[in-house]
Amino acid sequence: MRMRSLGGDGPEVTYVPCDLADTLERADDVVDGLLGDWRPEDIALLTTGSRHDEQVSRQDLLGQDGYWDTFWDEDQVFYGHVLGFKGLERKVVVLAANESGERERSRERLYVGLSRATDKLVVVGPPDLVTAIGGPEVAKRLGIDEALRQKN
Repeated sequence: MRMRSLGGDGPEVTYVPCDLADTLERADDVVDGLLGDWRPEDIALLTTGSRHDEQVSRQDLLGQDGYWDTFWDEDQVFYGHVLGFKGLERKVVVLAANESGERERSRERLYVGLSRATDKLVVVGPPDLVTAIGGPEVAKRLGIDEALRQKN
């Protein structure tokens, strides 16, 4: 069944355009900027493609159980992949659209990531990728055309 937006209120959304190679670095910059207004425990950085280096490091160092314990840590931003974050939420989600191209379940990953924030959502990634995966309605709602005009 296809997901459709039926309107209503949702979290504040910001779109940050960037090249694919810069997506995780830009997402990290966004997290750093949010830490002035939000507590670390309120923020999750989620990826749609490869895992963030911080997630990989925590999983390697702490194992899976220890990694998931960091979800409850009041002093840390949580780093995860959207497919592992189904059913979970955070006040603030930075969604890094870092896939190398449209793949199986790309649309599902994008929509899961778009629906995890309760108060603020920041989508970071290449406009062409987000538009190809999410479609023109998602691009319109994210203001991708406007973001591209301001970038140029």
